Parts: sequence; structure tokens; C-alpha cells
Amino acid sequence: MIYAVIGDIHSNYDALTAVVNEIKKEHVDKILCIGDIVGYAAEPAKCIDLVRELNCTVVAGNHDYATVGKFPVEYFHQDARTAVLWTAEQLSAESLIFLKNLPLVEGLNGITLVHASLKHPEFFDYITTVATAQNSFEMLKTPVCFYGHTHVPLAIFCNKETMHVDRGQVFDLNNADNVLINVGSVGQPRDWDMRAACAIYDTEKKVVRIKRVKYNINDAVGKIYAAGLPSVNALRLKEYAI
Repeated sequence: MIYAVIGDIHSNYDALTAVVNEIKKEHVDKILCIGDIVGYAAEPAKCIDLVRELNCTVVAGNHDYATVGKFPVEYFHQDARTAVLWTAEQLSAESLIFLKNLPLVEGLNGITLVHASLKHPEFFDYITTVATAQNSFEMLKTPVCFYGHTHVPLAIFCNKETMHVDRGQVFDLNNADNVLINVGSVGQPRDWDMRAACAIYDTEKKVVRIKRVKYNINDAVGKIYAAGLPSVNALRLKEYAI
């Protein structure tokens, strides 16, 4: 099986369509999504429609749940909160029900999907330290877990209770007991690379590749300004500095 794993789309339809076009060249069998389809940018409805059209297996992100009142907007900074409230007003009843019904964790064929940490996934804690990674490894029941939330692609390997972090672009899982893989962000990368990110997982070769895709950032930026959303949401697409 070849899987494509996407996430942290954040209403950036320009980035999403570019990524989907690249994924089609990989002849993938299934697309997985680690959540945060909406938030920040200007085309949430189109992003939801495309994710549904692709028949993705999807878990909920904090922005998805906040949009439908299942996660407190008070936990967001002001610019993100403004986008969440705006997004809720843009979506149809059908799209809102779709977001509301997304699970927090999903498992299939030796893979676990979660947006943030497996330890209390409903809290959407970040995996940023050895301790937070260990908490997720303790909950992990499959060899591989794909996650997101930080918008920074990397892999955390756990072998016989030792861990190491790989910030490269290709991850060989053949000698790994368990691995947490952050697939980066389609719609708002935060690793100083403006290109959209996703992951391609070949289960036969046991190799995961982080794929970077160029898209028309200026179009996405213009739509954010035209929608009246906070300017910082647009600026972040060109340079992650805040």
C-alpha cells in the first residue's frame, strides 16, 4: 500500500489542490488526513469538500473542533480565534456536521492517526519534548503514528526505550520499533520552507518521504485579505516569523 498523509490544511485551498495534484502522480492507494482542515485562511468550505471528495480517512484538529464548539476558542490567540469564528459562519450545516463527527484518533493497517498527542487527544497538546513524545509512545498500539499540530515535519523513533529525532526528508522505518511522524503542514508550514508539505508512506518498503510542493502563495494571501481575516494569517504563508 502507498498512503499519502496530509494535514494542517487550514483553509488554504490553493495549497491543497497543488498537493493533491502531486499526490496523484504518486499513484497512492489512500489519502489520510491528520486534521485541521479549517482555520486561518479563506476557503474552508472548498477544503472540506475536496477532502470529502477524496474519501480521506480524517481525524479532528483543534481548529476543526473549535469551529463546531467542541473545543474552547478561548485557547486560541486572537487572530486564530477570529478565523475560527469567521469560519463557522462560512460553512453549510452539512460541513459543520462533518467536522463535528470527526474522531480524535483513528487506526488502520498498522497506522494510527491523531492531530496532536495520543495522551488525552482531546486537549490537543503539542509534542515538543521527550516527555510529551514518551506520553504518546505509551499510548501507541501500532508501529507508526502520523500526527501534526506543530506544522514542522520530523520523525521521532523509539527503539527499546531510547528515542531519537530525525528532521530529514526520508525516514526508513525498517529497524524502528515505533515511530511518530509529523507530516508538516499543507496550508501553513512553520519550518521556514514556504512550500506545502505532506508525507508519502510505502508500507512495503517501510519508507516515509516528506514531499514539498510549490503553490501560488500570492493567490492564497490575496484571498485572506479579501475575506477581511487578520493580516498575520496571510503573512505567515510567506515567512514564518511569528
